[in-house]
Amino acid sequence: MIRQLVRSYVLLVAVAVALFTVPVAFTLTDQLRGDTELSVEREANTMALLLGTDNDSSCQALREMARAYGKKTPGEVQLTATDGCVTSLMPPNRDAALTKALEKGKPTTDWGSPFIWGPNLVITVPAHQRAADGKVDEGPVVGAVRIVYSTEDMTSRLWSIWGFRAVLAVLVLAVAAVIGVGAARRLTRPLRELNDMASKFSDGDLTARSPVTGPKETQTLARTLNQGAERLDTLMSAQRIFVADASHQLRTPLTALRLSLDNIADGVDDEFVKEDVEQATAEVVRMSRLVNDLLVLARAEAKVTAAEPLPLREVLEERFSVWRPAADERGVTITLRGEADGRLFVLASPGHLDQVLDNVLSNALEVSPDGGTITVRVRHQGDQVVLSVLDMGPGMSEAEKSRAFDRFWRGQGLTGRTGSGLGLAVVRQLVSDDGGTVALRDAPGGGLCVTISLRAAPQGGH
Repeated sequence: MIRQLVRSYVLLVAVAVALFTVPVAFTLTDQLRGDTELSVEREANTMALLLGTDNDSSCQALREMARAYGKKTPGEVQLTATDGCVTSLMPPNRDAALTKALEKGKPTTDWGSPFIWGPNLVITVPAHQRAADGKVDEGPVVGAVRIVYSTEDMTSRLWSIWGFRAVLAVLVLAVAAVIGVGAARRLTRPLRELNDMASKFSDGDLTARSPVTGPKETQTLARTLNQGAERLDTLMSAQRIFVADASHQLRTPLTALRLSLDNIADGVDDEFVKEDVEQATAEVVRMSRLVNDLLVLARAEAKVTAAEPLPLREVLEERFSVWRPAADERGVTITLRGEADGRLFVLASPGHLDQVLDNVLSNALEVSPDGGTITVRVRHQGDQVVLSVLDMGPGMSEAEKSRAFDRFWRGQGLTGRTGSGLGLAVVRQLVSDDGGTVALRDAPGGGLCVTISLRAAPQGGH
């Protein structure tokens, strides 16, 4: 927007400068041409008067005037006469201008070019013999005077006229550009502040506010956005408080209920009663897991933190160290392949990537057969890092993939009996909060491939 405003401002100034400067320059050029032509023609007419006066003193004055004019001006005087007053200085062959002057008594002016002027201005005027009554223009033509005036000095002055205005126009445009940049930045500053607030808000900083500055319209917009942000921050704070209270109120009774069921199971000998108590205990365990998953999902929805550069390899190795003991018990191998070196960083909120990997690895471990392999592949693709987790389980049908991210949906595989149906919903929420995507597809050779795309951080995490 700043560039567009500056371009528009400079364009308007350029049009104004052109409308003012170009006509003035053309006017000065025409004035220079007219003044020069008038001056040369006046000198030629004066010499023609002297040439038409039949006496020795006039001829002597004419010769001296012609020599002086040639020395003090860039012009050259050429004379011709029929009475021998002066020696002919005209070209040996008559041209059209000379013929017109001698035969028709008409003056001619030749600038040498239809565009501005040529290298010389040539003015040819006839010399009439003074009549008895003293009138000059009515006597017979006795000669002609021609002045060949070099336009080199005029061309230099022309370049000065146009060059000065061109330099002045460039300076004016440069000053206009500087002033335009300042004015545009000042005009767009409220919009940049609003954009900064929106960027911080999208990154999870709910405390971001925009200064109420600028024109009335932007002030109204800033107040509206600040009020909306304040209301949203209040709602999120209330939801976080609810999540914290629910965590305390639900976990404590479930823990007490499980302890009570364990005590009952230890104090009875009836096998049928023990079986019922164990079944109740299993349901309590599943309910505890469901509550934990609900709380994780509620926290993910209630609190969006700003993403930070995280070293992907360190996070993967940390989660592998947690899950490898459980995998070793069943002979399952967890391998890492691809581009996961120490220089690869991803943008994610602290703790989000850990929970995502825990949920995905837990599901993969549950569906993997004993002695199977869980493969984690990493590749850098443009401005994203693609993380793929492949298992050797039964996989999913297309219908199951379309519903896998729904809350409380449980597939028909090994997770159907013990899963809460919230694992993949939590994964999608956390990944979406960090500006990424997650998708399910078939793994080569069977099984399921969970593909997680996250934003790549700058090299080195800075």
